[in-house]
Amino acid sequence: MTTPQPLTTEEAAEVGLLPASHWQQEPLPEDEDDDDGASTIGSFVSSTASLSESIFKYRTIHGRTYHSEIGNADSWEPNDAAHIDALEVGHHTCMIAIGHKLYLSPLEKDKVQTVVDIGTGTGSWVIDFADEFPNAEVIGTDITPIQPSWVPPNCKFELDDCNGEWTWPDNTFDFIHCRYMFGVVTDWYDLFRQAYRTSKPGGWVESFVSCSTFMSDDGTVKEDSAMNQWAKVWNAGGEKMGRTFLVYDHDLQQKGMKKAGFVDITVKEFYIPVGVWHKDKELAEKGLWWKMWMETDLEGYINYIYNVVMGWTPEESAVYAKHLRKELNDPNIHAYFKARTVYGRKPHPGEVLNSN
Repeated sequence: MTTPQPLTTEEAAEVGLLPASHWQQEPLPEDEDDDDGASTIGSFVSSTASLSESIFKYRTIHGRTYHSEIGNADSWEPNDAAHIDALEVGHHTCMIAIGHKLYLSPLEKDKVQTVVDIGTGTGSWVIDFADEFPNAEVIGTDITPIQPSWVPPNCKFELDDCNGEWTWPDNTFDFIHCRYMFGVVTDWYDLFRQAYRTSKPGGWVESFVSCSTFMSDDGTVKEDSAMNQWAKVWNAGGEKMGRTFLVYDHDLQQKGMKKAGFVDITVKEFYIPVGVWHKDKELAEKGLWWKMWMETDLEGYINYIYNVVMGWTPEESAVYAKHLRKELNDPNIHAYFKARTVYGRKPHPGEVLNSN
């Protein structure tokens, strides 16, 4: 993937972006230094796309390591130890968000034989699912090898880029899972086309994403706040890369599944506070974990999008991160965002003719 040119001043103004210099107007307390650590390479048993061994030669951008740039396989997330820690927190956070569950699709345990998790990251979802379904073969795919070596015997990891043509045969999987793939997928309609082809008749596909926009019902998320600017930067950066972050906003999960031919499509919406301000205990727990996830490696999350794509300096984005941290920990800011899980079923032969 070719690195896009940073947004011009005019382009930034069109989408309501404040200049990077805005965040240097107010001094903030220094944050504790984070130890990025070294890159961790996990164990992959095979590759469905025959990716080059140069995949292990990571790029370094402003002190953080990233997947090596090969063809269309690229990632805005670091793959070093600091970010791996954040992804582990994120796995638990996503489970809490959907009710302390790994999935919502109505799976029948005795019928699930083959499963794939697209864009598996650290592989935590795959490992947990393999434990819950010991008789199923569970595969996790990703473009960067950061998964552990010690895994249940019924799971494995493969190097693969989901934006390429999937090499699995038709009718392979009983369940296809993908989570937080915004900013990664180049064509969501094609993703679900390939998921449909490789699903078994009666198999399920499930996708979870969130909206990047922080909202408040009482006006405590101010127009010129770091929280308000968060989504504007991400959304503009995604459009610049050609890998949208507006999956929730444009309802691409449901639209993609419908176009692909899935039936029994179910949409589950989630309201997630940010921080611990909410009086409801369950919602406060969701908010606490989401805040912890962001804070675990906030600099890692914003490094590529803000500095490379949007053209900020590391110093400018570091000041912005301090403002954002301050707002995340302010109980008087009642911010929340929305998330969505969508799942659908591939019909059995004959059902398609009878469905609308």
